[in-house]
Amino acid sequence: MLTLYRRRAGRGETPADPRTAGLPPDTAWIDLFRPGPDEVAFVERNTGLAVPAIGELSEIESSSRLRNEDGALYLSMPLVYGALDDEPRSTPVGFILTAERLITVRFEELRSFSHFADHDLPSEKSPLTSAAVFAGVLDAIADRLADILEAIAAELDTLSHRLFRSPATLASGRRPPARESADLRIMLRRVGHSGDLASKIRDSLLGIGRIVPYVSGPAAPWLPPEVKPRLETLRQDVLSLSDYDAHIVNKVQLLLDATLGLINIEQNNIIKVLTIVSVVGIPPTLVASMYGMNFKGMPEYDWSWGYPYGLAVIALSAILPLVLFKWRGWI
Repeated sequence: MLTLYRRRAGRGETPADPRTAGLPPDTAWIDLFRPGPDEVAFVERNTGLAVPAIGELSEIESSSRLRNEDGALYLSMPLVYGALDDEPRSTPVGFILTAERLITVRFEELRSFSHFADHDLPSEKSPLTSAAVFAGVLDAIADRLADILEAIAAELDTLSHRLFRSPATLASGRRPPARESADLRIMLRRVGHSGDLASKIRDSLLGIGRIVPYVSGPAAPWLPPEVKPRLETLRQDVLSLSDYDAHIVNKVQLLLDATLGLINIEQNNIIKVLTIVSVVGIPPTLVASMYGMNFKGMPEYDWSWGYPYGLAVIALSAILPLVLFKWRGWI
């Protein structure tokens, strides 16, 4: 999909036929979303700039993500999408920035782009410039990442409350061990999901943190004066978000360790119960096997109370270990 935005703020427009249409001279932003061959050819024919493919945008070398070709800045970064779904993923996003226009290349539906085009862009009163659109798009991306980080922090606070505070407030006794273990496994998955999402956001923040200082260098001669403070503010915001993301990652690690520790405690309790049951069952088994040998010289066989006596010895041999374990505080 090819969308053109002119210098006067407003809605985007799509060429009727990219194979024959020309590019309006006052175009400030060209947005390519899952571009087809005709749309790529349209942009390359009218701008003289090469549109990178998804393989080129996925390169992780700094020289591939940040480069200057004849005054055109080719920039790329990974951006998280589907953050509120069960499987958040990252997708490469490309920027081609020149003094005349901005070209963005993306392959997934990104809420930050949609919000900027539908809400922020129409509210601009001054004529658009490529640098202003570039700063606005990055600012929308940073705002979106901040919202996701806030959602992760709220999720971790909820999990922290359930993990560290809820059991202490239960006055009606503990839940069944099976239910407790199932809840801990669910919490472990939720914590791991938050950690995975935070790591993807960190990659996106790192990409913005590299792009903004790089653009401020080669593009300094033609950057509008009002855009430079916006980029500086954006750089500061990305630094603060990176620090907050690091705090979230540390909290994720804490909750992971605590959850795994509680799971180990639950498993140890189960092993302890099985051990106690096996130890308690050994003396009665020994007594019963001894009286089951049927030797002729065993006097208890001739007692009138021999059978109740044997049962009493078996019961006593089972009770005494329990009393000992209780006295030692093992159960």
